Amino acid sequence: MRALTWHGIEDVRVAEVPDPVIQLPTDAIIRVTSAAICGSDLHLYRVLAPYLTQGDVLGHETMGVVEEVGAEVTRLQVGDRVVIPFVIACGACFMCDRQRFSQCETTQNRDQGTGASLFGYTSMYGAVPGGQAERLRVPFADVGPIVVGAEHPDERYLYLSDILPTAHQALEYADLAAGETLGVIGLGPVGQLVVRLAMRRGIRVLGTDPQPERRALAEEWGATAFDVDDAVDGMRDATGGRGPDAVVEAVGMEAHGNPVASAAISLASRLPKGLAQQAIEHGGIDRLSALMTAIDVVRRGGTVSISGVYGGVADPMPLRIMFDKGLQVRMGQCDVRRWIDDLLPIVEEEGDVLGLESLATHRLPLDDAPGAYRTFQRKEDGCIKVVLKPELRPA
Repeated sequence: MRALTWHGIEDVRVAEVPDPVIQLPTDAIIRVTSAAICGSDLHLYRVLAPYLTQGDVLGHETMGVVEEVGAEVTRLQVGDRVVIPFVIACGACFMCDRQRFSQCETTQNRDQGTGASLFGYTSMYGAVPGGQAERLRVPFADVGPIVVGAEHPDERYLYLSDILPTAHQALEYADLAAGETLGVIGLGPVGQLVVRLAMRRGIRVLGTDPQPERRALAEEWGATAFDVDDAVDGMRDATGGRGPDAVVEAVGMEAHGNPVASAAISLASRLPKGLAQQAIEHGGIDRLSALMTAIDVVRRGGTVSISGVYGGVADPMPLRIMFDKGLQVRMGQCDVRRWIDDLLPIVEEEGDVLGLESLATHRLPLDDAPGAYRTFQRKEDGCIKVVLKPELRPA
């Protein structure tokens, strides 16, 4: 089959790889009909290169049609249309019983000191082949896949794999009521969905992003958006000098700003693999501009909800400020399955109330994925979200 494979820093290629097969009786094989490029995939494109091996198949936002099921799979049938959560969880352990699927004790990577395995996301998270491919093997197929109907196009459902529940969890962690004010740092795909979900709840939204087209899109959905240079003063002025009641940080380790951190990231990712892993695991290499903005601008006694991905272990944190302001901080990989019952009815509401079908700015054949990664990383051509279609062929 054809799949997008990693070959080096900023070097991904579509190549022929072996078809996936049933390995355990709880597996299923799906034919992929849509696979999105996530902002987290861009971390693999550059920063987290030391945790990848040449030929690794990327991608963790995937949906398709069930082609084959293992002997012990009872919930899925061949022909079912399914969305695949990016977290691989057993559904039966201590953590899964508490709906903390991202901490599943069966797929947890104890040798790496990390949580549940993820599709297409480095040796830190199980080195499981991803879904930017024509087919995907899905472990624990009676637990993860979300069966959806045939009445809507893929893009109505696709984002249930990651970014929609990630946005929902970030908003849940912010714990705001109607009439309160939410700041959103980063108006990429997750930030856009946070805006839309918050507006449904009657929450006032103040957002920031360096890209004018992303600010404009957020404002179309009711947010007030600021350029990054004006964000702190703008959000404070809009809240009587106090700051938002909670702030969602939806950027992560590659935030704009701090050229010193940027240079350190570039250097670390290019070291020999063993040294590079040590630099990432024991050095504060993340670009913390977005997180520092969130901590700075949130009101005293407020909440910072972090959905952006971070990799550094020794990142310097302003603990004095956080303690003095009495902040609550919540964060973590999304427990996708926990939120599906809340989200699926919204997704299927008449009229596409979250604008899911129009969120993608680029829809391309799988073969065009290498160029799409470059465009997305550089934020060129107004790129906000890319959806890959394995069944399409290049023009």
